Amino acid sequence: MMSKRRQTLGLQILAALAIFMTVAYYIIPTPPTSSNTSSNNLAFATTSDDRHNTTTRVKAAFVILARNSNLDGVRQSMRQMEDRFNRKFNYPYVFLNDDEFTDEFKELTTSMTKARTLYGKIDTSHWGYPSFIDQEKAAETRKNMAHVIYGDSESYRHMCRYQSGFFFRHPLLDEFEYYWRVEPDINYYCDVDYDVFQMMKDNNFKYGWTLSLTEYPETIPTLWKTTKEFMEKHPEHLTNGPSSLRKWLTDDGFENYNGCHFWSNFEVGSLEFLRSQKYLDYFEHLDHAGGFFYERWGDAPVHSLAVAMMLPKEQVHFFNDIGYFHNPLMHCPTERYLQRNCHCPAEKNFDWEGWSCATRYKKLDPGFVWDEQTYRRKTDPYRI
Repeated sequence: MMSKRRQTLGLQILAALAIFMTVAYYIIPTPPTSSNTSSNNLAFATTSDDRHNTTTRVKAAFVILARNSNLDGVRQSMRQMEDRFNRKFNYPYVFLNDDEFTDEFKELTTSMTKARTLYGKIDTSHWGYPSFIDQEKAAETRKNMAHVIYGDSESYRHMCRYQSGFFFRHPLLDEFEYYWRVEPDINYYCDVDYDVFQMMKDNNFKYGWTLSLTEYPETIPTLWKTTKEFMEKHPEHLTNGPSSLRKWLTDDGFENYNGCHFWSNFEVGSLEFLRSQKYLDYFEHLDHAGGFFYERWGDAPVHSLAVAMMLPKEQVHFFNDIGYFHNPLMHCPTERYLQRNCHCPAEKNFDWEGWSCATRYKKLDPGFVWDEQTYRRKTDPYRI
């Protein structure tokens, strides 16, 4: 039988152990749980980073229209987006495809980010011919335009129509108010250490761009005529006065369209603008004119014409600080204070080349390229 002395010693050890465990419970932090948000059912845009273990303030997402065959190019773009920007902010990705995404595509894109990844199939009514299109006439157009870039492509036309009038209607985007379009096989050259979406929203910017250029005239012979008919029909949708950007679209007093457009493979925009009645009226007007199929209207001039007609210049933002390359064009900030965060060659910046429309834009908005003081004042509140 155990002696009283041993019993007392045993009780003392147990008591000491209990006290130690109680103290440890309150002092030693519990390891954070993993927050891989690849599942569509997990909480919105959470991250395991202690600085951002909260829901993001702006309901925004990257939107990537891609096919399964684009997997490598998509992963390249995501890697750069994560390294340059999103590892700090964890905004979700929305992937859209006119076919089902493979398990491989989902697995290997989800693995690139801690943010939510959502995958959607495009409704066949949004990627196909509307009932009012003469498909034989459309086929003849493609045959006659074989000498023009993408002129003989049927899928390219479906893509341009979808990007012009339908991507923002996909149910996966219903919860969002801003989007950042991302393409496969692009390059980002600059670290972006502030919340782009919050900066856009708080400053009431509805559209952001980096590159502008003129469209191939052979692809849009009647787009300007059709757009002028819309302006005459819906003057209530237009922005007038000194804030209007419509003069950017023409060099001869609105007689002809000069082809200037924002290159929409990079754009950060307001989904509320695209969902607005004025934009929907414009798209419906263009769609019924048939130019997406009877010519080769692109989504870039469509978006740009709408922005220039409907938004005041104060709601349009030039992202000079985001170095960007989409073959064959590059935007690279030339200012030294921005170059410190970039690795692109400033001498290859496209902005002031003859094909660019930035010079025309500057005539309407001389301060569209921010100086350092403006840049700091506008972006510092959103840095982490």
